[in-house]
Amino acid sequence: MKAIILSAGQGHRLLPLTRNMPKCLLPVQGDRSILDYQLHTLAQSGVEEVLVAVGFGAAAVQERLNGCSIGDLKVRTLFNPFYAHSDNLVTAWLARAEFDGDFLLLNGDTLFGPGLLDRVLAAPPSPISISIHQKPTYDDDDMKVSLSSNGCVSRIAKTIAPNETDAESIGLIRFQQNGAERFVAALESAIRHESALRDWYLSAINQIAERSPIDAVDITGHWWDEVDSITDLERARTNLSDCENRPKAQACASAPQPVATRRAS
Repeated sequence: MKAIILSAGQGHRLLPLTRNMPKCLLPVQGDRSILDYQLHTLAQSGVEEVLVAVGFGAAAVQERLNGCSIGDLKVRTLFNPFYAHSDNLVTAWLARAEFDGDFLLLNGDTLFGPGLLDRVLAAPPSPISISIHQKPTYDDDDMKVSLSSNGCVSRIAKTIAPNETDAESIGLIRFQQNGAERFVAALESAIRHESALRDWYLSAINQIAERSPIDAVDITGHWWDEVDSITDLERARTNLSDCENRPKAQACASAPQPVATRRAS
């Protein structure tokens, strides 16, 4: 299994912390950075190869990776030279040659424990499986998800109305079978629009979902964090510190609540 991490952005909402350091290198657990934590989690769940798409601070990321050894995990980088003028749709499009076979695609600011990842990897086979989280209310910055009557993803966007929102995407997608081919075709279409430089790769996923509902893996009950702001960063650090201080007999970074897989018809 391969994983692709989209980490090309600077993280402007984390300034001044990201003035000279890319968001993915911010420490969240002692000296361990966001990227370090992601790589360790992926390795614990059996991922063998990781491609990190970089941009801002690429040299610093490469230097960190050169000094990093996590078992037999193989880590490579791909540089997005347009990172200062584009969002992650362009980064995903530049990485499209890597989208083959079974792989995971995750945002460079999404943190989660191995229990959540194991849940996603164990979900029934499907071309595209989007990890979703359900909660009572959603804010403007959430990547909102609408579910069809059978619980599959029919729309995904930040602009979905509150009364049409059923969950949020956590920034982790599993691809299998012909999922990569469908995603690349949607990216090739999306990149031709005038808005491409400002769009997220999930706009391409939304194109697919509007034509044919996509499977969802509900990870509600498992811990995860998205680091977009200084408040997010402080929360993630607190959560990981609490996790680290729990007795070893207790499960770390997850809650004992049931989760469900939503299957497309």
